[in-house]
Amino acid sequence: QVQLVESGGGLVQAGGSLRLSCAASGSIFSFNAMLWYRQAPGKQRDLVAAITRGGIITYSDSVKGRFTISRDNAKNMVYLQMNSLKPEDTAVYYCAADRDYSRAWGQGTQVTVSS
Repeated sequence: QVQLVESGGGLVQAGGSLRLSCAASGSIFSFNAMLWYRQAPGKQRDLVAAITRGGIITYSDSVKGRFTISRDNAKNMVYLQMNSLKPEDTAVYYCAADRDYSRAWGQGTQVTVSS
């Protein structure tokens, strides 16, 4: 079972930037897709961005144009560059890795955007 460890969260003012990192214990190329989700207090966990093995990228409408997902297969790392952050981006951000019949999750990293 792959292990995913997120880092890079923190407190930032509105308009600022953060880059989240997700380190995988195995080859991320073995996964169908790598994803970033987020969950705000009292809300469901929502998909933020995803990148497939073939490089197809999708974003939620709420972050399109502000966030960028990328990956480094050689380092088994996935990143989420977050720019122009808004208070509504405050959430715990989770990295996930998809295989055909399973999904692995990281423990999450807190992002707090102050107004």
